[in-house]
Amino acid sequence: MTDNESGDGRGHDFAEQANAAPPGLLMEMWEFLRHNKKWWLTPIILVLLLIGALILLAGTAAAPFIYPLF
Repeated sequence: MTDNESGDGRGHDFAEQANAAPPGLLMEMWEFLRHNKKWWLTPIILVLLLIGALILLAGTAAAPFIYPLF
């Protein structure tokens, strides 16, 4: 008897998850933080994202408007 024939539904759930689209980077990060209770990483990640956004904007026409902030 295979998992699909056992009637407990585990094999069916596994097959559905295997065929589902993989989660994105942000969803995986959210699941990691939620599952492992690593809430202290949240401010670090946010600051890194903000710095990355500033670096990206520094190379665009928005740069003259960003530099006065510092």
